[in-house]
Amino acid sequence: MEKRVLFKSAWLPWVLIAPQMAVILVFFFWPAGQALYQSVLQQDAFGSSSIFVGMENFERLFNDPGYLDSFRITAIFSVLVAVGGLAVSLLLAVMANRVIRGAGIYKTLLIWPYAVAPVVAGVLWLMMFASPYGVIRYALIEMGYDWNHLLNADHAMALIVMAAIWKHISYNFLFFLAGLQSIPQSLIEAATIDGASPWKRFWSIVFPLLSPTTFFLLVINIIYSFFETFAIVDAATHGGPGKETSILVYKVYYDGFKAMDINGSAAQSVVLMAIVVALTVVQFRFVEKKVHY
Repeated sequence: MEKRVLFKSAWLPWVLIAPQMAVILVFFFWPAGQALYQSVLQQDAFGSSSIFVGMENFERLFNDPGYLDSFRITAIFSVLVAVGGLAVSLLLAVMANRVIRGAGIYKTLLIWPYAVAPVVAGVLWLMMFASPYGVIRYALIEMGYDWNHLLNADHAMALIVMAAIWKHISYNFLFFLAGLQSIPQSLIEAATIDGASPWKRFWSIVFPLLSPTTFFLLVINIIYSFFETFAIVDAATHGGPGKETSILVYKVYYDGFKAMDINGSAAQSVVLMAIVVALTVVQFRFVEKKVHY
């Protein structure tokens, strides 16, 4: 029999959710509404005068080759961060789940990066690859590989991808580890008795049972790569060399606060929000069908 919680007052449920609703309204709906409103205006840099221009800001955006190229850059970056982050985190979770002695130490060390701010993560990875004192860059040069993220676009992209994956690896690791520990060991033992190899047990039993966790983390990592990596890009490459690492969220900031194109930046934020919402809907509409609950 289904049990329902009954409140003596009809207003009590609304009072209980009021703080959360206030946060959502103030920090999501209000900024989104402001961006939508400003995207159809044209105003000076100080906001002293404005005129209604309709869709002209959007037309100007999609006629800008630099803005269209940022879609390609963002797509490459988000795929590398989401897929790479999930793969590395799953590998670490599987390894940590098999550790018997010192398991707490391994898990604690893998959780630490989540406490680091994105801008700090960007600076840390920049210092490791910076010239001439970067430890990793020095090792690469000693092996005969000339690393230069200031001039080479591929190197710059690799730098921000590694920093973004490292920053979010703890979040993914925690969920994967929890998912692995919730899998009944009797299933693994039965497959072992039947002669299944470790690789076969993982792909036929473990990974399918992790599909709800993997799907959830896929959605979260896509959103993370689109929005929360701004500070990493800003600290590590400033969108360079040229504009080769200028992802959509960084371009919104650059055009709005440096180029002083407030309304063009607002239009970009509307487009970015629409893209993320569309991607989330597509994932829930099509990818979730492959998930086994």
